[in-house]
Parts: sequence; C-alpha cells; structure tokens
Amino acid sequence: MVKHNNVVPNQHFHKQWQRRVKTFFDQAGAKKRRRLARAERAKSIGPRPSAGLLRPVVRCQTSKYNIRVRQGRGFTRQELKAAGINIRQARGIGIAVDHRRVNRSVESLEANVARLQHHMSHLVVFPRRKGKPKKADSSPEDIAAATQFTGELQSITQAAKAADEFVEISAELSEFKAYRKLRGERTNARYIGKKTKTQIAAEEALKNPAKKGKKGKKSKK
Repeated sequence: MVKHNNVVPNQHFHKQWQRRVKTFFDQAGAKKRRRLARAERAKSIGPRPSAGLLRPVVRCQTSKYNIRVRQGRGFTRQELKAAGINIRQARGIGIAVDHRRVNRSVESLEANVARLQHHMSHLVVFPRRKGKPKKADSSPEDIAAATQFTGELQSITQAAKAADEFVEISAELSEFKAYRKLRGERTNARYIGKKTKTQIAAEEALKNPAKKGKKGKKSKK
C-alpha cells in the first residue's frame, strides 16, 4: 500500500521500443538514386536547362523577413511587357509566369526586368521541327554550338548589410524625446479625422464670421 501523499506509480515498461527505432542505413543508396534521377531528368529535358524555368526575385513575407529575397513563383504581366516578351510565348522559352502577383515597387520591377533581359541575351531557341526554322528561332551556328546549362539559373544573393554609421551626439539630439514624439504622432494619426473636421469648421468660421453663433429660430404656430 502506498503511504503518504505521493504520486501513484504508473510506469509503462512494456512498449517494446526496440521494434520502433528508425534507422537510415540506406542513406548512401538514396543519395545515389537521387543523383541518377537528376541526371535522367536533365537528359530527358535537354537541351533545356536542368534547373527548370527561370523565376523572379521577390521579398519574403511579413515585416520580420522582408529584408531577405527569395525565388518567386513567376514573372508578372508588367515585367514581361517591360522586357518585350509575349506572355503566351514565355512558358515555351523557359520563363515562369504568375498571373496573380503584382508589382508594388519600381525596384522589384527593374530587378526582374533586368533578370529577363539577361536570360533573353543568352537564350538559344531551337526549331519545333528539325530543318524547318522560323523567324524567332536562333541561327544554325548558335544551335550547333549550344550546350545544356546544368547550373543554377541566375542565383539569388542577399544584399550586403549596410555598415553602422557613428554620429556625435549633439545638444539637439540629447534633448530630443523620442518616446514623446512617437506617442504624439500616434495620437495625431488616431484623431486625424476629427482634427481635419475641426480645422475645416474653423476655416469656414473665419471666412463667414457673421454666421458664427447664430441659430435659426423655429416659428410657433
């Protein structure tokens, strides 16, 4: 019998955990299978780049991560139009298209347009039918010298962090109340509608001082 106010013993020692231990002895074999699968895929899609479609540079989501850039889903209509690429032909020449994304800054638009122009300057377009080239196809010399690109398509690099700038603390900076300034601006933003309405009423009162303080009297019947 258990004495005193202790925890009731309830240990489980019959789970046979040895049978449920996961092992990864096939790690080397799986690595080889992945390598062979990559080589087979590159062979099947050749002479197109083994990395797949060209994708844009976009910002990460939320204010915590938007200082970083990453690979996006596809280029926008505006980016393709600025680069002079037909949206219907983009997928056929190795460019991913995203119909939902929109450009919200000039910097991202210019960066992705430059990315597209660099891609088009190194692009070699093969004819759909052998021996029957079209106007947009590359020359026979370029086609004969073309090789499959097996690396990463225009790798994305993070921008270098700006160096810290040291400034001497002046009397004006030492007297500046940052917290009070922030609270004041927050209050102004909160009451901007009421303040604007009050200011408009004050301006109208200055323009028409005779109407100030006069109220219409109701006639008695």
